Amino acid sequence: MYYVYILELNDKNKSKKFYIGYSSDLKRRLFEHKSGNVFSTKDKKPELIYYEAYASIELARERERNLKKFGSAYVGLLKRIDKK
Repeated sequence: MYYVYILELNDKNKSKKFYIGYSSDLKRRLFEHKSGNVFSTKDKKPELIYYEAYASIELARERERNLKKFGSAYVGLLKRIDKK
């Protein structure tokens, strides 16, 4: 399985930002983010807020790319997450 995930990042300025990524090992990748081993999330207190599972790496990469490239897909997903 491959996972597309969204992390909520809280930096020192209290601004809320999000990180989108994919991985075949979600637990390991989250540990890397939380332990400060990922440059873009270092010192930002990442918290997993959402993930999706895919059977192939191609599907996971395509979903990640679409979320990053097309703002409407990203905004729509964030609205769905916020309502939970």
